[in-house]
Amino acid sequence: MKLNLVMLAAMTAAGLVACGGDNNPVAVTPPATPAIPEGTTVTLALMETTDIHANVMSYNYYSLAEDTSLGLERTSTLVKAARAENPNNLLLDDGDVIQGTLLGDMQAVTKPIACSDTMAVHKVMNAMKYDGGGFGNHEFNYGLPLLSQITNTDFGIPGVTKPTGTCGAPTFPLVLTNVTGVASGKPIVQPYSLLARTFSATKPDGTKLDVKMNIGIMSFVPPQILEWDQKNLAGKVAITGVQEAAKQYVPEMRTKGADLVVALSHGGLDPSTYSPKMENGSYHLTSTGIDALLIGHSHLIFPKGKETGAAALDPSFAAFPASANIDAVNGFVNGVPTVMAQSWGRRLGIIKMTLAYTSGKWVVQPAKTTVESRGFKYTDGTTNVAADSTVAPLIATEHAATIAYAKQPLGVTTDFEMSSYFSLAGDVTAIQLVNQAQLAYVKNFIATSTDATIASYKNIPVISCSAPFKAGRNGASDFTDVAPGASAAAPIGLQVRNPGDLYLYSNNNLQAVKIKGSDLKAWLETAAKQFGQIDPTKTAEQDLVPSYGTIYNYDVFYAENNALTYQIDVTKPGGSRIVNLTYLGKAVADTDDFIVATNDYRAGGGGAVPGIDGSKTIIKSPDANQTVVSNYLTAQGTATGKVTLASNGSARSWSFVKVATAGPVILRSAPGHLALAKSSGLTAVTAEGGLDASGFGKYTIDLSK
Repeated sequence: MKLNLVMLAAMTAAGLVACGGDNNPVAVTPPATPAIPEGTTVTLALMETTDIHANVMSYNYYSLAEDTSLGLERTSTLVKAARAENPNNLLLDDGDVIQGTLLGDMQAVTKPIACSDTMAVHKVMNAMKYDGGGFGNHEFNYGLPLLSQITNTDFGIPGVTKPTGTCGAPTFPLVLTNVTGVASGKPIVQPYSLLARTFSATKPDGTKLDVKMNIGIMSFVPPQILEWDQKNLAGKVAITGVQEAAKQYVPEMRTKGADLVVALSHGGLDPSTYSPKMENGSYHLTSTGIDALLIGHSHLIFPKGKETGAAALDPSFAAFPASANIDAVNGFVNGVPTVMAQSWGRRLGIIKMTLAYTSGKWVVQPAKTTVESRGFKYTDGTTNVAADSTVAPLIATEHAATIAYAKQPLGVTTDFEMSSYFSLAGDVTAIQLVNQAQLAYVKNFIATSTDATIASYKNIPVISCSAPFKAGRNGASDFTDVAPGASAAAPIGLQVRNPGDLYLYSNNNLQAVKIKGSDLKAWLETAAKQFGQIDPTKTAEQDLVPSYGTIYNYDVFYAENNALTYQIDVTKPGGSRIVNLTYLGKAVADTDDFIVATNDYRAGGGGAVPGIDGSKTIIKSPDANQTVVSNYLTAQGTATGKVTLASNGSARSWSFVKVATAGPVILRSAPGHLALAKSSGLTAVTAEGGLDASGFGKYTIDLSK
């Protein structure tokens, strides 16, 4: 049969032409594809985890105790329940997966895993059948070579070589949208992925129909990774602002058939004017054409929990102006459904959305979309979900090895308990040793340096600052507590796990900055913003610390022999609270010189301390702060065999300006530690009340004492 060109063109357009063995076109009949009726709907659940931080088991390796408030083994139970409720679903992760516990540190640093092995957290995520994932800032903490290996990805960066062969890695696609290689100018990881899925749909007549959809996912990290992990990333990668990167790729994803575009943004919500350098730029992704927004980094709950007795909204959310168009109760930002599932696997974000087939495309129905950040007690507000029994066996070997590692002795004892329960009330038992270790390191570095510039600093006072990193940010169990019950009569031997409890971030390297007295005061003012402004005349209850969301920015300063002292007036607004700042008994002048021992995060600009932006850094140590603390403790063991409260845990450099208040002022902390506050001499902590909705104990603080 002969076909004329008109007939051939028509048949080709209709999909009715194939090539025969002699390349002559022949007519064929394509398989029938059911048409999707107008008005057909699909109900889809997007599930999110974020900031897992290597918390796989419901276990605290620092205290060597079970902690049922966290862990992927319980998140897995939430996932299974949500999947049963929503047959059409996708499980996605928003980054900060591999770092955060001794388990992660052991597999990345102490005993780095081989290419043939898979990180414990990734083993479990593979078993949970994640559909996709993004990156967080902490993915870069262990360096690009390890990250390349454990993700089985060639980044295309000179000098960063993935081991040959196939390395153990996530079995789901990973995406990273705003990071490119300096040399190549290309994304180091695929900037997006289109997940092809078949979902069950409902036609207007109520009957079912299977439909194919493409879900596009992309992922964003804070631009500050170039500061926070400068030692790993400088000269190797470049960062694009989240909005610019999204605007580049969202249209491309749509062109390639994305029916739904989901942004995995490792950043919180900041509705202030957009900048490509914003740490928390997620808000500004809502103007780029995305359909759903999964966020993280801030370790907060968004929207407000729906379970009985759910905690109040974090003050940072509650304070958003109405003009920002952020609905923190229902979970919408500028009309885009948005969820943040806290951290450490403690919640599961669920965006349940309905899409209607309209004019040949799937359209989200906002009125039929709900958002939930579901916690372990979602059923009744009281009962924790049980752990998924299939998870523990997957990493039993790694779990046991981590515990054995954590128990190794440091060779030094302590006669006091080092805790952060009352760090915001003046207790320094969990902070002073860190400051002493950092200070001793920097003084020795300067004294032994052969560099003429460094040696010229030997007459400048060296001080140190550190924060109570574990002081409630991640719930009522998230506090440092080293050697509970230790006393002069019954000292306790310290172990490998303890420096990580005192200094959480194993990726931080020690650095030192040279500053003026005016810089010091501005630094202290920034730290003091952690406190709420207390109205002495108010009779209603007031929170001394309204939010623990950025507690890692509460720097406490220390000088040898407690030579630096200062006071904080919490009745004043932020920025004008520091008074009576003295060094060696003399008021600190704006022109005085100081060298501050700190970490690379803070020295490079982390925490937005005015003037501390990397330009004042004089020492960049190759040693991690956590290692510096560990080595200092070991050295104390060699010298004296012990650390003591008198020498290492009682130098309170700061206090509150005394003020009487008409109503109660409270500090939220782990419950049951009033006796510890009293035995530590914290006279301002006068009573303990009941629990709040998040499980924190409410302690009365008398600011007049």
